[in-house]
Amino acid sequence: MTDQTQIIETAVIERLSHVIDPELGRSVTDLGMICGVDVRPTGLDSFNVRVNVELTVPGCPLSAEISRQIEAAVTSYAEAQLTAEIVVGAMDEEKLKSLVNDLKAARRENPFSKPGTKTRIFAIASGKGGVGKSSISANLAATFAALGYDTAAIDADIYGFSLPRLFGVHDQPTNLNGMLMPVTAWGVKLMSIGMFAGSDRAILWRGPRLQRSLEQFLADVWWGEPDVLILDLAPGTGDMAISVAQALPNAELVVVTTPQPSASDIAVRSGLVALQVPMRVRGVVENMSYFEHAGERIDIFGTGGGARVSSQLTDALHYEVPLMAQLPLDPRIREIGESEGRPAVLNDDGTLRDDDFGRTFGHLAKSLLA
Repeated sequence: MTDQTQIIETAVIERLSHVIDPELGRSVTDLGMICGVDVRPTGLDSFNVRVNVELTVPGCPLSAEISRQIEAAVTSYAEAQLTAEIVVGAMDEEKLKSLVNDLKAARRENPFSKPGTKTRIFAIASGKGGVGKSSISANLAATFAALGYDTAAIDADIYGFSLPRLFGVHDQPTNLNGMLMPVTAWGVKLMSIGMFAGSDRAILWRGPRLQRSLEQFLADVWWGEPDVLILDLAPGTGDMAISVAQALPNAELVVVTTPQPSASDIAVRSGLVALQVPMRVRGVVENMSYFEHAGERIDIFGTGGGARVSSQLTDALHYEVPLMAQLPLDPRIREIGESEGRPAVLNDDGTLRDDDFGRTFGHLAKSLLA
């Protein structure tokens, strides 16, 4: 190997250390996925760089994306003209087992409860079903992702899971020797029992199994270290709400209600759980606040529900629980989410909508992180 090819090989390996596996969130060199870099001259000041890559599973759906990043890293070398030849294979069973054991050793427990974690956790709660809690969870997670935050979401509503449909997910998570890779859609890492059970299957679980399912979602899934974790809770103050408080004491509750008293009175109870568990209520979101027709806002479900919940929780908890957003009743939100599998707050290209709906969610996300 000549001095120049040695210099190029060293430079290419350094560049490859910045190529991040989208699922594992670590560089392909740290993960042992680069098995060799061979530099050969092809002409005056031009070289062919052969990169041997071993993916974690055969037929990895992210193979094309990883190859694209590797090619970009190789051709970014400016001191000579490099062409990339990428040979893709898969790790053998022993190497994959060793990698998974290393990953598990790095996080033997729930990673979100460790001291010093950077992840902000927002649990989206409601007193009753039908107020749009899952829609708000999906759109809020998509908003964080569109704003550039590394975002994860767990469908903790085991009986009424909705996130796979709202994100258009039909795949199961990749299983790496017992460690699951969350499915990524619209920039959000997702996990839901609906990815395993199927949309038409009833879940008949008692409380202890619900708690174990949450523990597995937290500890047996490789989340990396996201900036934000959204939890779509089941309605009410049942087993899952208690399990979340025990597993994630640093989580912050966001209470969803609609304007009418029958919903807001019950929503207060979901916030009052903070009196008995170590969770803070971050704020209130009022959904279906109004319907806009011909430029006129019509209060179909009345007014004031969000303000009532905010006021009552502020009085009961002895700290301010603000009304953070009021969202419209808009059939297009349901149609886009359920029919197209895209959070309604996003454009087709995954960017945040530049209208009142998009700006409201953008403001909500930034307020939660403030």
